[in-house]
Formats: sequence, structure tokens, C-alpha cells
Amino acid sequence: MTSITIDAALAYGRAHLNSSPTPHLDARLLLQHVLQRRYSYLIAHHDQHLTAEQETSYRQLLARARQHEPIPYLTGAAPFFDFELEVNPAVLIPRPETEQLVETAVKWARTHQATRLADIGTGSGAIAIALARQLPGVAVTAVDISAAALAVARRNADRLAPGRIHFSQADLLTPLAPGLDIVVANLPYVTDGEWTALADGVKWYEPALALKGGPDGLDLIRRLFAQAGPKLAPGGAIFLEIGWQQGTAVTQLAHTFFPEAQVTVQPDFAGHDRIVGVMR
Repeated sequence: MTSITIDAALAYGRAHLNSSPTPHLDARLLLQHVLQRRYSYLIAHHDQHLTAEQETSYRQLLARARQHEPIPYLTGAAPFFDFELEVNPAVLIPRPETEQLVETAVKWARTHQATRLADIGTGSGAIAIALARQLPGVAVTAVDISAAALAVARRNADRLAPGRIHFSQADLLTPLAPGLDIVVANLPYVTDGEWTALADGVKWYEPALALKGGPDGLDLIRRLFAQAGPKLAPGGAIFLEIGWQQGTAVTQLAHTFFPEAQVTVQPDFAGHDRIVGVMR
């Protein structure tokens, strides 16, 4: 194809990505990225021709997408709530279910006058940033063991919640002082068995460190509960995102470490167990 139009490029992209569940969206996002334009521009200028350089870049991105490389890694951006995060292969791509985790924590924080919270395993900083933006009076700390992930999180926070989040490179809750009102975490929870069945785009490109949770998927959650006792304030709460088959196991685990706590399991939009709340 020589000097293709925006319309023709989108059609070519959709055909090229026919194995994707969302070829129309994928082709559009990649073309928007190449042109550095909004979707409205693509519609209004549908007959505009791409330059040779733009067409080459677009074809290269389509080829990578055909190899299951996630679109957010190709564009360097992923949406979360009302903002856009920088993402790269050092961090997980945020999912809609994690927005539900944030909403649950925000609701609890507002009704219990929380003043200190921690996001454990922050990755891109999605959770910490969303909490800082929605809870302006709360001190937010974000922890991750990965220096590369923290670099991404810090850049996102500098742009989206400047001066609001303290970052720490550490293992789970180890660096934090006692008195936390809320601990929020989307820790690795994929079991060894589930790992082999994951979509290639996830397994090949997203960080295994942020996904693999051991034989039963609960290695990190178990360690978090073990550390949380002396860190959590009386009347404090823990909110976790979990695997869809882990509701019963995590509930039992929570009762083992916090016998007197109220434990709730909240379903996601698909009706699967997804959010566990542990209220002291």
C-alpha cells in the first residue's frame, strides 16, 4: 500500500489483528499513538494520508501486536479511572477489577476517618495514585520490591499526584511503622497451574514477579497477613485483590491471622470472588 489514508490504515489494522478479541480498538489505539492524535481527529480527518514514516511505524506496531505484545506496552500508556498511566514491561497493565479494589478502600477510608494507608506491590502506582487523588487528607505510602517498577510509579505520581505519595523499595510491609489504618494490595496470586494456561500476551510480556503467587497462589498474601498484625492500627482494615477461585482459602487464611476480624468477599463485575476485606 502506498500513501494510505487514515480509513485505509484502520481497515488494514483490523484485518491484520483479526486474532485479537478487540481488533477495531487495537488498530485505533495504535494509529492514534503513531499520529499522536485523539480518536475524534481520526474521524474528522479519515481521508488524510499517512506519511511514509507514519505508515512504517504503524506496520511495525501491528506486527508486534500480532505476536501478542500488549497494546498498552506498544503505546506506553494504559487508562485507570479518569487518568492515564505510563506502563512498560516492568509493571502490570492495570485491570478494571483493580478499580473496584480502590473504590472499596476509598469507601471504607471515608467512613472510618482513615489517615494513613499503604499500597503494597504498587507496580505502576495505579492504586496509590487513585487513592491519593480521591483521599486528599490521607497519607499514602507505596511499596514495591522492584526498583524498575518504582521508577515507573514515581514518574506517574509526579505527573498525577505530585507530592502526595511516599515510595519505598522493600519487601511487603517491612519498612512501615505501626499505625496503618488501611493496607491495600494487588499482590501476585496466579497459581503455578494457572500460569501455564495464561494468555500468551500476559505470560510472555507482563512481569512474572508481579503475577506468580506460588503453588496455591497465596505465598505473598500469606506473608502479608503474617507481617500485618503489628503494622495495622486497631480498627484498621486490609483490602486485597485475589484470584477468582481463592475467596474461601483467603477468608480462612485471614481468620487464622486475625481471628476476631470481620472478613468479607466481594465479587467482580463477572460475579467471581475478587476483593477480600479484613476489618479488625
